[in-house]
Amino acid sequence: MAAKDLIVKEIEKVPESYHAEILDFIYFLETKKQKMETMIASESALKKDWLRPEEDEAWRDL
Repeated sequence: MAAKDLIVKEIEKVPESYHAEILDFIYFLETKKQKMETMIASESALKKDWLRPEEDEAWRDL
């Protein structure tokens, strides 16, 4: 059985009072995924600035 089918089966057993909390968790996971994608996209754009000798010098004493 696929994970999606198992999730649906389990949700059907949970009292309806928990459905809003489950939905909130799903939204949290979606947001987490979007943030990770943004971080990965930003890394390639910013690494040209991070990987300079001047950056290493600026951070050496911290």
